[in-house]
Amino acid sequence: MNVTSYPKTESWENSSTDCCNWDGVTCDTESGKVIGLDLSCSCLHGQLEPNSSLFSLKHLTSLNLAYTNFTLSPIPDKFNNLMLLETLNLSVSSLKGLPREILQLTNLVSLDLSSHYSPDTSFLLSIENPPLFLRLLAQNLRNLRALDMSYVNISSEILHEFSYMPSLRTLHLASCYLVGEFPSSVFMIPNLQSIILDYNPDLRGNLPVFRRNNSMQVLSLWETSFSGIIPDSIGNLKHLASLKLAISIFSGRIPFSLGELSNLSRLSLSSNYFTGEVPSSFGNLKQLIRFSVGGNQLTGNFPSALLNLTKLRIINLISNQFTGAVPSSLLQISSLTRLSLDDYQLSDLIGFENVSVLSNLQDLYFKSNNFRVSSPVDLNVFSSFKELVHLDLSGIPLSTANITSDSVFSSNFEDLYFPGCNITEFPEFLRDQRNLKYLYLSNNNIKGQLPDWLWRLQELQDLDLSHNSLSGFDGSLKAVPGSQISIFDLSSNAFQGRIFIPYTSINYMFASSNNFTGEIPRSLCGGKSSPAIIDLSKNNFHGSIPQCLGTNMSSLTDLNLHNNSLRKSS
Repeated sequence: MNVTSYPKTESWENSSTDCCNWDGVTCDTESGKVIGLDLSCSCLHGQLEPNSSLFSLKHLTSLNLAYTNFTLSPIPDKFNNLMLLETLNLSVSSLKGLPREILQLTNLVSLDLSSHYSPDTSFLLSIENPPLFLRLLAQNLRNLRALDMSYVNISSEILHEFSYMPSLRTLHLASCYLVGEFPSSVFMIPNLQSIILDYNPDLRGNLPVFRRNNSMQVLSLWETSFSGIIPDSIGNLKHLASLKLAISIFSGRIPFSLGELSNLSRLSLSSNYFTGEVPSSFGNLKQLIRFSVGGNQLTGNFPSALLNLTKLRIINLISNQFTGAVPSSLLQISSLTRLSLDDYQLSDLIGFENVSVLSNLQDLYFKSNNFRVSSPVDLNVFSSFKELVHLDLSGIPLSTANITSDSVFSSNFEDLYFPGCNITEFPEFLRDQRNLKYLYLSNNNIKGQLPDWLWRLQELQDLDLSHNSLSGFDGSLKAVPGSQISIFDLSSNAFQGRIFIPYTSINYMFASSNNFTGEIPRSLCGGKSSPAIIDLSKNNFHGSIPQCLGTNMSSLTDLNLHNNSLRKSS
């Protein structure tokens, strides 16, 4: 999310005008009292003190302090001075604690305490005695329409009392460490339009039988322990625009009635246990933008109903048990930006000669397929993909013979996965890929030397060249400063002579099963970060083992130097 900030309060300091004209301030037109204060994204920094003049603005009905930096100061209990508040937004404001006094604001219509994910959980708001806090919230804030506590550390069950909040329209509780059984009655709140419970892996539950005239527009249970079937009554959610049940424990068949939701634009059912075929009724989902059912146990032919959906941007069918051919008409869906068919059990390959029709494609995944091809796919057909960023053709025979100096490939590539593609020469078009981060060329038949321009790709992080027939390094062999490389895999090649360490930030170094000679370079442990794994086994290194490998590398977890001619440092 891009958030634009600017210092709203700077204009206050030297202003002689009425404060009602100040940026972020709203006044009542009759009384002149300040009733609204929006200081979101105002570059504010420092403690939010209990004696702040903010809490003297007793006529406030709206207060927005989102995207401020209150440096982990506690939320003052003085918020109960602002009893007229209807809207309170403290999202992403670097506050801690959650006083119950906020629950005395019985006029609240909207309460946003959400944050963003951070590996440092100390940035999460936490609740003391969560059951009591939640019970008071449900009992006191009966006018609440919107509640967002995403990334607040609740660590509790959700109480049945939430079912008795008749005004509630949005309930967002993503990543709150929720546990136990979620009361299905909450889904039945008459005016509920959006419920998001994502990233609560210990939260269990089932979908209820939905009544007619339901208001639900967004239903998202991504990465939870919800289970059971999708009920046929899902077809009663006529306003549903987004259904995300991925990475959960749902099972059974995908109901035919799901294809009757004409407003559905996003459907994510991946990584569950769904069986059977994709219903033909899905051809009615004309507004569908995202369709993701990867990682299930679905069977049958390619779901041809998708071919009628002209707004589709994302198709994910990976890791199922589909059979038959991929219809070439799939290439006519020009709106596609992501197409994932990896691990697709199909008998034929779509015509790559027509693949350039997909001019908007950004992500293309054909990983680990059982496609039958009469001849290698000409990699040059992808040169017209100017938007392509991620390309995975793992296991598909490729030909680079037609790639010439005139071939203009997109320079936007970030990920290229070509393992097991029978490539025999190092792809020259990579020279201009300045954004390339991940390059996987393992299990090919690439011979000769690595080009020296490879080390000038400054964004490169993962480089896997294992299981080829590479024999050496071309160029001046000078270490490259400022590189981002983390994984460097040269194992199972035909390298001879001294090993070249082109980077200074390697975390995982694999070079086993070659014919490297000379001493192990000290540069392996002289970088800006210490490696975690080094495997130089099955080579012809000689001399002493660098002492720094044992004394200066606290992060080293695995060091394999077997089958060399090394001696311990004296």
